[in-house]
Amino acid sequence: MTSKRGSATPTDATTPPPPPADPMPAPDPEFLRRFTVAERWVHRTTATLMMVAILSAAFLYVPQLAELVGRRRLLVIIHEWSGVLLPLPLAVGLFFRSVRADLRRLNRFVPQDRGWTWRALRHGTRHAGPAGKFNAGQKMYAALISGATLVMVGTGLILWFPNLAALDVRTGATFVHDWLALVIGVLVLGHIRMAAKDPEARRGMRTGLVGRPWARREHPLWAQELDEQRRAGEEQRTAEEEPRPDDSPSGPQG
Repeated sequence: MTSKRGSATPTDATTPPPPPADPMPAPDPEFLRRFTVAERWVHRTTATLMMVAILSAAFLYVPQLAELVGRRRLLVIIHEWSGVLLPLPLAVGLFFRSVRADLRRLNRFVPQDRGWTWRALRHGTRHAGPAGKFNAGQKMYAALISGATLVMVGTGLILWFPNLAALDVRTGATFVHDWLALVIGVLVLGHIRMAAKDPEARRGMRTGLVGRPWARREHPLWAQELDEQRRAGEEQRTAEEEPRPDDSPSGPQG
């Protein structure tokens, strides 16, 4: 069947496309990205070197442990190199933006950190109140362990190369090195104990991801910051996808 000019049949009529549906907001992701690969690499490598240095020191200074190994010179070499290499992972991490961002967060003690510290001392960390990506306890631990590591490397080099320093300097370096090693051991044990009680935090360091409920409970200010960044990104994408009026050239004027 052929249609005549001007006739309209149901097959000839063109159905206008339905209006586009309103964009639905993206659901909240179940997990949040807490650490990048670079951040996790810095942590794992530093932790490995630290544990090797602590364990080799224990086998050097505790007679019962030293007898189990017997190869004291090998233990000394392992201890010296694991100690002197401790700052290296962080130095490499400085080439990555995410690591530098974490260092800025750890180096900034904001007003809510003082409140967090006061409440943690009175009521425990579970009731210390809101915190950012790192709470005040984590910031203080990072500062203490970083400063202690630098002192340990400095005093360790004096003991490694005794001819470069006078006797009284070597004596003082030995005293500081031994006692500060004990302090570091206590700090690291406390750090491991806190991590052992928080499987979600361990998963964050293992995979880089943490559950949203955990983030909102333990680090609500950081979770809020990520939510705001996500909403801003969605608004920007929506604005970019909106159709723009065509700036068609005007016809010839008579």
